[in-house]
Amino acid sequence: MDWYMMNCELLATCSALGYLEGDVYHREPDCLESVKDLIRYLRHEDESRDVRQQLGAAQILQNDLLPILVQYPQDKVLFDAIVRLMVNLTQPALLCFGKVPVDAASRHHFLQVLSYLQAYKEAFASEKVFVVLSEKLYDLLQLDWEQRQEEDTLLIERILLLLRNVLHVPPDPTEEQGVDGDASVHDRVLWALHISGMDDLLKFLASAQVEQQWALHVLEIISLMFRDQNPEELAALGQGPAGAEHGEDTRELETLRQRELAEKRARALQRPSRHSRFGGSYVLQGLKSIGDRDVVFHKGLHNLKSYSHDLGKEPQRVPRRRQAAPESEPSRRSARNVRLFLRHFCQDFLEGCYNRLMLLVKDQLVREKAQQHDETYYLWATAFFMAFNRRRGFRPELVSETVSVRAFHFIEQNLTKYYEMALMDKKEATTWARRMHLALKAYQELLRTVQEMDRCPEQAVRDSSQVIKSNIFYLMEYRELFLTLFRKFDETKQPRSFLRDLVETAHLFLRMLERFCRGRASLVVQSKRVRRKKKPRAPTAVAPPPPSTAELEELWAGLAPQLQACLEGEVPLPEDVVPFDAASETPVEEQRAEALLRIQGCLRRSQVPQALRLLRSARDVWPEGDVFGAADAGPPEETRLLREILVAPLPQNAPPEPEEPEDEEEEDEEEEEQTVQVSEKEFNFLDYLKRFACAPVVRALVLLLRGYARNSPRTNHCAARLLHRLARDLRMEPLLFQLSLFALFHRLLSDPAAGAHQELVALAKFILGKFFALAATNKKAFVELLFWKNPTAVCEMTKGYSSLQEGEGAPRSRVPPWTPQEEQELRELYWKYKEVEGEDVIAAILAHLPAPGRTRRQVVKQLVRMGLASSARDFPRERKGTRIVLWTQEQEEELTRLFEEFQGSDDVLGNILKHLTARRSRARVVEKLLGLGLVSERKELYKKRRRKSHGHGPGTAAAGVQAVPAQDSSAEDEDSEEEEDEEDEMEEGPMEENWAPEEGAGQGLAQRLHQEGLAGPLRWLENCLRRAAGDREEDGVSHPVPLVPLAEENEDAMEDRRFQSLLRQLGLRPPASEQESFWRIPAALTPQQLRRAAASVAHHGPDPSGSPRDLPEPPQCPQDPGPAEELPAELGSDSESEEPVPVPVPSPVQSGTKRRWELDSEDEDGGSSAPSPLPPLPGPGLAPAAPCSEEDEEDEDPQPRGRRKRIRCLEEDEEEEEES
Repeated sequence: MDWYMMNCELLATCSALGYLEGDVYHREPDCLESVKDLIRYLRHEDESRDVRQQLGAAQILQNDLLPILVQYPQDKVLFDAIVRLMVNLTQPALLCFGKVPVDAASRHHFLQVLSYLQAYKEAFASEKVFVVLSEKLYDLLQLDWEQRQEEDTLLIERILLLLRNVLHVPPDPTEEQGVDGDASVHDRVLWALHISGMDDLLKFLASAQVEQQWALHVLEIISLMFRDQNPEELAALGQGPAGAEHGEDTRELETLRQRELAEKRARALQRPSRHSRFGGSYVLQGLKSIGDRDVVFHKGLHNLKSYSHDLGKEPQRVPRRRQAAPESEPSRRSARNVRLFLRHFCQDFLEGCYNRLMLLVKDQLVREKAQQHDETYYLWATAFFMAFNRRRGFRPELVSETVSVRAFHFIEQNLTKYYEMALMDKKEATTWARRMHLALKAYQELLRTVQEMDRCPEQAVRDSSQVIKSNIFYLMEYRELFLTLFRKFDETKQPRSFLRDLVETAHLFLRMLERFCRGRASLVVQSKRVRRKKKPRAPTAVAPPPPSTAELEELWAGLAPQLQACLEGEVPLPEDVVPFDAASETPVEEQRAEALLRIQGCLRRSQVPQALRLLRSARDVWPEGDVFGAADAGPPEETRLLREILVAPLPQNAPPEPEEPEDEEEEDEEEEEQTVQVSEKEFNFLDYLKRFACAPVVRALVLLLRGYARNSPRTNHCAARLLHRLARDLRMEPLLFQLSLFALFHRLLSDPAAGAHQELVALAKFILGKFFALAATNKKAFVELLFWKNPTAVCEMTKGYSSLQEGEGAPRSRVPPWTPQEEQELRELYWKYKEVEGEDVIAAILAHLPAPGRTRRQVVKQLVRMGLASSARDFPRERKGTRIVLWTQEQEEELTRLFEEFQGSDDVLGNILKHLTARRSRARVVEKLLGLGLVSERKELYKKRRRKSHGHGPGTAAAGVQAVPAQDSSAEDEDSEEEEDEEDEMEEGPMEENWAPEEGAGQGLAQRLHQEGLAGPLRWLENCLRRAAGDREEDGVSHPVPLVPLAEENEDAMEDRRFQSLLRQLGLRPPASEQESFWRIPAALTPQQLRRAAASVAHHGPDPSGSPRDLPEPPQCPQDPGPAEELPAELGSDSESEEPVPVPVPSPVQSGTKRRWELDSEDEDGGSSAPSPLPPLPGPGLAPAAPCSEEDEEDEDPQPRGRRKRIRCLEEDEEEEEES
């Protein structure tokens, strides 16, 4: 849309405002109504801010609104409406759009509105406008509270908001490219504000007792006024001669001059004495070129030092997410008269307004009366005005409000909050980093002010500084703050200026703490320790032996009279016995089994009334199957049921045993209650300094020193001093033996202007000398340059790599080691109970192991470690209540009747499960059928598969298909057993999310699948795993990644049972619910595990000596491509030598067929199910599998996993279509 073509209604409204003739503006009679109409239009603008853009393009504010404001200030109603409209028009673009838009169209509108705001700001750089505004504001402030109306208060607020909006407009970098000292648009606005006397009104609002409601407005305006200013430069302005004000400029020029002279001298030395027409060619021995030969250099020898293999290469493009965070605003120096006015404003503000205004703002922030994030203005004011006061002749009474322990606590709280939010809110991490930078600057100025108080000649001030230092050094939060910020520094989110202030503040804190400790014999500080209160680890409880039959008969004889009395009503039954908990997460089947156990426990404890009440209540809850008796059961039947329950061999619930920790440190897995234990300890400065001896701190310091030429001398001093503390004071010089730091030292020592950085040069020579001294004895020091190091690596480099004893470098494991005697006893117990059927091997071992008590996980891990078991899966934990199955006689008779009824059907087990009255799992029904002797083997219950021909009549198969050898029953049994295992696995539950594959898992199966012709899907799976590993390394965040097969062969492979088995071995997760359609790469798999899985899937090439060339190819389904389609000749292979020889099996489909892909949904009725997986490749000695057909797929009727769409391959006869 062309914004210069205004809407007709908007154009008519703007035309009714008036017109400008020379310097005089003539308003129309409908001027006031037109202004109100414009306000109404702005209220109903769309997301692109079309009305705002049209008014900005027409320059309504510059040509109409400002002239009306200047010439008609006496018209109160019109003046109020004009101010309202200008406040709306000058509203910041961020408030209009909410945030900086991401899409191109919205971002264009955002930048367009921003350009109009910059034009508005330039129009406001007029003394006439600010004179009118200041006079109106002065008149309003002269009114007493009794005389001031609500309209007057609103007008005051609108004038302050208008001033805020104008000052908030950022500069245009394309227009303002002047040098320091030139007057920018912002400077001209400030000068007009100063000439009109608006600055005096702001100081009055900040100091007046009756105007305290405008405290935050005034503080925000002041922060925008000083946006581009440096407090130390403002404070130094006007002190001493004029030459002293440009001292830093002189030093910078001197540094540049030294670098230029050094370069001229180097060029003069490189220039040969006699001109040579031919430069010559040289061979650089020892420097290899792209091949195996030495480099041939075709330039003069004076250019040899600048030679590099990287010459002529394009620099690698850094992705946007890895680029360094930009600086917030480039610093510039305003015009001198503007800086002088701002310096006087700072002095007056400190003397009359600072303490009171900061007290009011702090009170509003604490009481949450301010808007969100208004504390940033408080933090900026603390840092700015305290720095100005410190540099301008330190007077502690002027900033007494913000020099206290409470101020330290407030800033530390906000700094910690910003740090935590930057970690949680990833999308707004840059914004939180800017707020964190403001808090860090305020914290730095507080420390510098306390340091200045130590130098004050007044004893009371020095005593106050000692009290503040005692408090902040005593608390642990202040000491741990810098370590946390160093370890979590991210250069993509936090700018380089944040790192500079962090290094300077940490250096200041360490120096103050060191001096504070030096003057005392001992320093006691607070120490907080998080203690995790765990449940006491009880020794493994041994289940008591079950009572014998004689003991139970004797017990029943004693319970019979009491039971008879209860049945006759002589003994009342309790009413608070509930066998079923509807809110419990325990399944209903398990709660029914627990009810049986509770009844048995009550009987064995001689609690007959409770047992009888439980029986009757359970009968009401579970009436199906008559497990607890019939609904009309009388006393004799209840007596019989209670006696059967008493003597039944029900398995008792094992007592809960403590879990073994999962990680390598063997930490407890149970719920832990964290408690913070506060204690005191004697402080040691060197121990605290050792906390900084870590790779993140050194990496951050090296990153800061890379820009040593742009850093200030103080920044370089602080960074060098911190490195010197780590290397010299802690005697950890190898901590700085890092290749990136050495490259920085090389650049520094080669710099012609290195004389200006003597401290860094001395540090470089010291570190390099220590390295070469160590390299003379430790040849591995050159390899260690490639890695960041910790104190453990430093100790190994200096004292030897075998100096650390086992367990010294890492926290010791709390699990006692296994002695040889314990291992021998464990081995004997394992072989003793391994062959015992119906008993848990691990439970039996735990019951006979001596002290110290071991957990189940420890025993399983030790068995795997000793080689007695392949993995922990060999010992599955028995689920609670799975073996508690009580079949009544009626249920057994019903099962027998159903088996005889459906014995001849295709799916015996499925029909039985559908018609059973009492719900049982598939495994329990199979077990009961085997126990009753109705079947002898499990495979008798498997679903029968009918093989049908593809033809339309009974004679088609005989005419079109030759006789196929009968398939060996073992293959079908294997498939049936695999189906049964998969169904049992689905009953037991989905795969564990945190299960990790073993190294080399699935490699053998992947090779077999590759030989069977699934090379393409395996390559696709390998690429998916490697891509997921790369994404997780780059992002640092893991999410489940679905495997979406787009190609035909990948879709077919995902339906293959063997391919799915490979996915399970690699740790991938099948669809877990109806809302999932694809397999997923779990979030718990690390990039290393994903790469190992991809390596095990990758094909390493066939073995020529052992490749099975003579094995027959499996017969293929009609929809499968032929051998020639699987490996086309253009892929680079020799089709004549490597083409497989297929077995001539005729296809039941005629030759002229085509394939059509159709998206089918399982919601639709009457469709065929998903295509069955291809038959496995028969091994040596096995008969080839029978060919597939579409009707076979219909007969198999596999259970679908959720409502997912799949691709169905439909085949049509081309010849029939052509005939029709």
